[in-house]
Amino acid sequence: MSQKIAVAVIHGVGSQGCDFAESLIDPVKDRFHKLIGAKAYNSDEQLVMEPVYWAPVLENEENELLRRVKREADLGYGDLRQFMVSFAADAIAYQPVPKERASYDDIHAVMAKSLKHLARMAGPTAPLCIVAHSLGTIIACNYMYDLLKLEKGFMAQSLRDQTRGTPLERGETFAAFYTFGSPIALWSLRFDDFGTPIEFPSSKLREHQPSLTRDVCKWINFFNRNDILAYPLKTLNDAYGRTVSEDREVSVGGWLSRLTPLSHTKYWAAPRVTNPIADGLAKLWKAVNP
Repeated sequence: MSQKIAVAVIHGVGSQGCDFAESLIDPVKDRFHKLIGAKAYNSDEQLVMEPVYWAPVLENEENELLRRVKREADLGYGDLRQFMVSFAADAIAYQPVPKERASYDDIHAVMAKSLKHLARMAGPTAPLCIVAHSLGTIIACNYMYDLLKLEKGFMAQSLRDQTRGTPLERGETFAAFYTFGSPIALWSLRFDDFGTPIEFPSSKLREHQPSLTRDVCKWINFFNRNDILAYPLKTLNDAYGRTVSEDREVSVGGWLSRLTPLSHTKYWAAPRVTNPIADGLAKLWKAVNP
């Protein structure tokens, strides 16, 4: 029996539907299946992709916020204002503060549930890949960091009990990371010398998948130069330089959006993003299914 690959796909800011990941999942799966070819047994099942849909955690409050602030004024730039409220409100509400961390914990509970489902569908020791956009890259990093610090108590007790199951749920099989439109560099301002990246790949990965070496375990960070929320990561400090495999500049969107900050929402279906992700996943699959 072949070893499946588990992929968690995390959205970023803005109004999202439950189908947010389809424009990425479909081309990634199509290319992946072509790359692994006839050698795969039941190739349609070799890539298990799970959307991590956390938007409903904050959606009602953000809609109510916009309703209240518009009550007294006809505010301009409606669509742009909606996006900025979504970004700022998501980012602010997500961050835990003393005695108030409900949104942080509720979003991480969605992560825990998604990884549990991946472990059930792909196998308890399946290589884990995380694909994340925008604020989703922060959520991914915080969640994986909290998993590694589990015994030090930062993760809420209710979540700790959910993450003690399979190696995949514990983050021990974390083997690939693809970020796009990521504001991690902005978040690094909170820390001395721009902080420390998450442990990647997992230090316990080879206990479960001994064939996976660093040359197939990649963290690729995609950014469009006109996306004002996205930044390179390798140059933040030496630790990021060692951990991030590549900062890759890509042109995404149409002739207008790729030249403006509107490019922030255009990564999902861009072949310059989906093709390298599929290529990396195919290499992972071949490494664990020689």
